[in-house]
Amino acid sequence: MSGAPGVCPASGEGVNLAESGLLELQGVRIADTFAEAFSIKAARLVITADSLRWARTAATVFCGNATSVIACDLEAAVEQELAPEHTADGRPGVSVLAFGFSVQALGQAIQGRVGQCVLTCPGTACFNGLPDIAKDRRVRIGGVLRYFGDGFQQSKLIDGRRYWRIPVMDGEFVCEDEFGTVTGVAGGNLLICGVDARSTLAAAEAAVDAIRGVCGVALPFPGGIVRSGSKVGSKYPRLKASTNEAWCPTLRGLTASELPADCHCVYEIVIDGLTAEDVRGAMRLGLHAAVSQPGVGFVSAGNYGGRLGKHHFYLRELL
Repeated sequence: MSGAPGVCPASGEGVNLAESGLLELQGVRIADTFAEAFSIKAARLVITADSLRWARTAATVFCGNATSVIACDLEAAVEQELAPEHTADGRPGVSVLAFGFSVQALGQAIQGRVGQCVLTCPGTACFNGLPDIAKDRRVRIGGVLRYFGDGFQQSKLIDGRRYWRIPVMDGEFVCEDEFGTVTGVAGGNLLICGVDARSTLAAAEAAVDAIRGVCGVALPFPGGIVRSGSKVGSKYPRLKASTNEAWCPTLRGLTASELPADCHCVYEIVIDGLTAEDVRGAMRLGLHAAVSQPGVGFVSAGNYGGRLGKHHFYLRELL
């Protein structure tokens, strides 16, 4: 499984550099700005089961409460559904990408979630989706969960990869001993602004549909869409993040708004990936899909002036 997504084919739309600093794509104004993302540790899990239904179920529960590392132990989302010929045990599968601030934190979060959400799910097994990673960048998952077997667990070494067989009430839960980690990218984003909630949501859904299933990419928020865009910090000292009032339509007139006068709703797409190119390619697909929908008037991206992360994805480069 490679981490290289497809890219949006050339569509022939012109780029118009207006004096206002705006660009244009299919008649939609595009802010001449960048999405700011940061480095993060990443892992890929492949969850299989006797049927795709139960592989999906385990993956979905694993990804619960995993939207943002601001308040969750990790960020995670389904990457792809896999045919039996693309899994280690020849059964239907789902690949999941998980992201955490450090290898240790990521490993602990994956251990807990596999133990509570995959081990418990009928008929499942769990495999490392990044096998060609140096040993010092791996985390132990099956090697920790094996203790649930209470001494009845068994290990098997196949082609240099160790697996644990843990007895459960429907047979055995098979889990790979170690999972590879890489340094990925979190926080690529698009801010889609429209004339009303219905059309803006339809555009955001189109962006998600275009990105969903791209290899190497995860959309960690509910349905891939964020209504509660945030800024760093708050008037309340204990909060790490708070509502981004510049993009809230109900606060127009009470604060310095970034919203154009004809836009009354904003939805954000947040994209994590195994590489910067994965994120850039997904942003391109999402942007082109969003502007093709009626009712979209403006697209921008969130950044903190370059202070948050080293990865800057300029919208002008996606046109």
